[in-house]
Amino acid sequence: MLHPDRLFPADPATRDLARKLFAEVEKLPIVSPHGHTDPRWWGENPHFSNPAHLFVVPDHYVLRMLISQGVSYEALGIGEGREKDPRKIWRTFAEHFHLFQGTPSRIWVDHALSEVFGLEERLSPKNADAQYDRIAECLAKPEFRPRELYDRFNIEVIATTDGALDDLHWHQQVLDSDWSGRVVPTYRPDAVIDPEADGFSEALDKLGELTGCDTGTWQGYLDAHRARRAFFREMGATATDHGHPSPRTANLSDSEAAALFDRVRSGRMGDDDADLFRAQMLTEMAKMSAEDGMVMQLHPGSWRSHNAAVHKAYGRDKGFDIPVRVDFTEGLKPLLDAVGMEPKLTLILFTLDETTYSRELAPLAGAYPGLKLGPPWWFHDSYEGIKRFREMATETAGFYNTVGFNDDTRALCSIPARHYVSRRVDSAFLADLVVTHRLDEDEAFELAPLLANGLAKAGYRL
Repeated sequence: MLHPDRLFPADPATRDLARKLFAEVEKLPIVSPHGHTDPRWWGENPHFSNPAHLFVVPDHYVLRMLISQGVSYEALGIGEGREKDPRKIWRTFAEHFHLFQGTPSRIWVDHALSEVFGLEERLSPKNADAQYDRIAECLAKPEFRPRELYDRFNIEVIATTDGALDDLHWHQQVLDSDWSGRVVPTYRPDAVIDPEADGFSEALDKLGELTGCDTGTWQGYLDAHRARRAFFREMGATATDHGHPSPRTANLSDSEAAALFDRVRSGRMGDDDADLFRAQMLTEMAKMSAEDGMVMQLHPGSWRSHNAAVHKAYGRDKGFDIPVRVDFTEGLKPLLDAVGMEPKLTLILFTLDETTYSRELAPLAGAYPGLKLGPPWWFHDSYEGIKRFREMATETAGFYNTVGFNDDTRALCSIPARHYVSRRVDSAFLADLVVTHRLDEDEAFELAPLLANGLAKAGYRL
């Protein structure tokens, strides 16, 4: 099912070198610095319930394709009146598996079925039940629990994404256990930064309760963030993460920021106040990162839950997050004017609109020492997307202003699949540079392990 030369160049000379480069990095440990695996997996180490809830129900990549072809959420085990028989959900997945032809999801699922569960045939309606039984049999075994898969996949470190108010209970369980795996939290404060988030005022009250800071005042609110960041660092965190609608930043005076906070806190916001507050808080978070050394991640450019009816009926992350254009050059300038040259700041930028990388992001990262580039995720986490990213970013930002690959996934079994795709594509890209005499061969062998995991470890301070 998996060809040994998948994703390698068709040209024999280039393919041969790509094979050699991949052989150097294939078995290197996986560094997963940004993702959304469930912390409970690592703390409690439970058995996965069934194949449908491993491969289908939580995977928004899978959901969006099936929904686009008229499959209902209910048939996929989601919402009121949902199908509760996981075998029937799996059969629905198998009946529509042809929809994934040529897509990254097809590569990831094929890799997991073959390499993790030992299946040799492509999923189809004819073999759906047999494959379901095989996977279910495996999931009942101790060696298929999350910690055991972590070890089997040769993961060196994995970061989860955790809300600012999270007590990090599951992370504490990991630290208290005798398991050697390294799972670190990431500080995601969106719920206590975005005035338009549901329950914002109550979240600020909770933030004050957790920290003992007066979140009714601007300085008390900032101190509360500092306290939570310190708590996350004590639990192993090295990074923060920010999912704002745009990269707009601001650098107001203390009195202006305090007045803005008062309007936001009291619910007396003007038309632009919510967006201006988010903009100011990005700069405040960058200032804090320049102080405490936590790596800051920013990934704007997604219209989340584009279909309001779907969001209301089925919740977040159901396949309706759509890319939008954003402006980094103008938007980031207030932040960069404030702290862009600070030696302790690392700000990793992502976006979904890949054309932005060559037009804005690569030139910015190729100038400001505090900026690094993460890859375009979701819609370009693919052979073509990774290749285009290298082509667009390298000529201006080079390799060392990037931070390798992140899988950004909720699907545990796809983690090695995604990293192997990245390593194969990067090997092919380096091989092409060598055969076109833009890079010496020894340099390609130096760069390959850096792209595989070295730049991620350095960029995220792991």
